[in-house]
Amino acid sequence: MRVFPGTALLLLININLSAQTTLGKSAADAYVITRMAEKFHLQPKAIDNEFSISIFNRTLKALDEERIFFTQDDIKQLIPYQQQLDEEVTGRKINFLQLLSTIYETRLRQVDTMIDHLTKSPFEFTTKEKLTVTEDTSYAANASAQRTKIRKLLKANVLQILLETVKPSSSIAPARQKQITDSLEIVYRKKVQSALKRIIKKDLESPGGIPQLIGETFCETIATYYDPHTAYFSLTNKENFDSELGQKSMVLGFGLDENDADQVIISELKPGSPAYKSGQLNEGDRIVTLQWQGKEAIDVSDASISEIASILDASNHDKIKITVIKADGAKRDVELSKAQMDDDTDADKVKSFILKGERKIGYISLPAFYSDWENEENVNGCANDVAKEIIKLKNEKIDGLILDLRYNGGGSVQEAIDLSGIFIDVGPVGMQKDRSSKVYTFKDMNRGTIYDGPLFIMVNGYSASASELVAGTLQDYNRAVIVGATTYGKATSQAVLPMDTTISLDKDFSKRKADSYIKLTLEKLYRVTGATAQFSGVKPDVVLPDIMDASSNREQDELYALPATGIEASKLFRPLPPLNKAQLQQIASGVADTSAFFAGLSKYITQKKAAQQKTDMLLNWNEAMQLKQKAFNEDDLPSFSLNKARMFIVTNNQYELQRINANKSIKEMNDAWTAFLEKDPYLQITFLLISKFTK
Repeated sequence: MRVFPGTALLLLININLSAQTTLGKSAADAYVITRMAEKFHLQPKAIDNEFSISIFNRTLKALDEERIFFTQDDIKQLIPYQQQLDEEVTGRKINFLQLLSTIYETRLRQVDTMIDHLTKSPFEFTTKEKLTVTEDTSYAANASAQRTKIRKLLKANVLQILLETVKPSSSIAPARQKQITDSLEIVYRKKVQSALKRIIKKDLESPGGIPQLIGETFCETIATYYDPHTAYFSLTNKENFDSELGQKSMVLGFGLDENDADQVIISELKPGSPAYKSGQLNEGDRIVTLQWQGKEAIDVSDASISEIASILDASNHDKIKITVIKADGAKRDVELSKAQMDDDTDADKVKSFILKGERKIGYISLPAFYSDWENEENVNGCANDVAKEIIKLKNEKIDGLILDLRYNGGGSVQEAIDLSGIFIDVGPVGMQKDRSSKVYTFKDMNRGTIYDGPLFIMVNGYSASASELVAGTLQDYNRAVIVGATTYGKATSQAVLPMDTTISLDKDFSKRKADSYIKLTLEKLYRVTGATAQFSGVKPDVVLPDIMDASSNREQDELYALPATGIEASKLFRPLPPLNKAQLQQIASGVADTSAFFAGLSKYITQKKAAQQKTDMLLNWNEAMQLKQKAFNEDDLPSFSLNKARMFIVTNNQYELQRINANKSIKEMNDAWTAFLEKDPYLQITFLLISKFTK
């Protein structure tokens, strides 16, 4: 088709105007974030040079964490804005965003082409070469140095896959060994090439394009300047966040899995979903390309499940064309739009089992705090679901109860209050303080308990927020024994607000619609004793080694985390008599000290700590192989294993047995759960402790 010069010019003008409109919205949102933080945030900050430098550096890092796209020449163009972003934001200007968008898009396209050239020829692993720490952690000086760095990165990735695949053997002749390595190098070079190009194309072809990506990244960076949990949400991200807390999800309606050839396929179709209604998709269809409306197609034929899921999550409102290969080899294009669907998996959010051994102990897993937002009686919130499971377990005449809050990152504070109230009669369960220093007490308003027997709570370094409120409250009341590792250390609460400075926190704004939203930290949470889990977390009564001990990844390690402060204890707090915990730590340590799993975990933690220091990457086959044989391996993390004497068997309550027998997929899931729990060394120790405790 012939394109006349005037038409091309008009098209370019329209593209520029569209980009300016998009960036203009981002600039307006950036300004509103600072205004709303000044008005509502627990500890607002000044918009000054410190703000400007932080936003500048962290925006570039968010866009190019590996420092492979920008060069030092690019930074020289951008650096004048390093101490001017405060003025850009308050003036709602787009100069920085416009320049950043132009440079970033140009570099993405250049690197994409560069990758094609660099992967045309085989990588040579006999020469002595390395990618130094300095090269790896800094921007290349110019385009030539950038090409060298990317070549080394590609080569390092191919070498890493080869080292994991090819095992040197004395029984194979060196010539044959090299032949095997060379044949695989071609395959892995293509794989590494595709993976990096897919990352680039995901940005270039994202809904809204580069201007929207730059603008949203800029706003997200500004929000997290106030604290790690303040966040800027586009409409799509807001909907995804809501679905995590229990609201309806925007979905296409199919699951993902891998076939025997490690290709991503459709594993299931959700009845009533857009994918199901299309009538064009089936289980087993292989996904090969994804194309957002108005964008170029992205080849995902060799992508991982997580990569494909990330592309599918990019928008809830644009149409996407999915190209699949059917079982008979036919290729089919299917165009879908997401739809809001009820989450019908509530029955599986809270799992309960019976552990039969020296004692009959109930076990409940609560992986997240979710709420029934659309029902004032909250009949489908997690506290109510836990209560239902407890009643089923009580009918089985359990001698004690284990509540598992490991890996539970929190959620609804109200659900945490209600859950704590299940186990205590009446009284305060926590406190919160806002920016005015006004203290509000959370109270269990319902007299009586659903369960008053022996209670142990399992936590680890990933247990956060609402989980810490429950664990801390029941520990303070002497109502439960806490077992595991010190928790994450987040004791702040947030609210999601529409980007609108005219709203009032005293009035209902839940129905107010907006194009973007902000999650703001409004209060700090406190235990009934006046102490806080902020920074320090909840320390268990019985401490066990935890994988998080190998890294610094708790609240206190987060940039701009709010400091811990204490307040006076609640005057209404009346703890129960102290529990007899004297021998519990000694018993647990005795079991852990003789456990192959905990011995392996201790070794893994020590080695991982030592391996965290960055070192040069060797690009010579022999040198890299020798280093690999001595180096720490992430795969050395020990698998859960049974102690020599099995402490319990896992069974189901009578109600659950009826569900299992009536549904094959539920049975398969239940069998997997059972096998996992019977091998869980943390659960084994907790079971032993509660069994001794109930004697």
